[in-house]
Amino acid sequence: MQKDYVINKLKERGCRITKQRLLLLDIILNEECESCKEIYYKAMKADKGIGTATVYRMINTLEEIGAISKKNMFKIGISAA
Repeated sequence: MQKDYVINKLKERGCRITKQRLLLLDIILNEECESCKEIYYKAMKADKGIGTATVYRMINTLEEIGAISKKNMFKIGISAA
């Protein structure tokens, strides 16, 4: 449910839903991560072509759509907004 919600919000924002974005979303949803660097290393195991900039852009985008916040950085939550 959360994944579908976030994907819909990304689409509403005009973002393409790429394999790399889906990979990062899965990592954020299913694994304990405390930093962008940790997400990057986990993503690199699955996709050697992913870059740190991709990770940081995805985190920023998720924050902009309200899916994550700085206080609870890497846990996706659905806000009522």
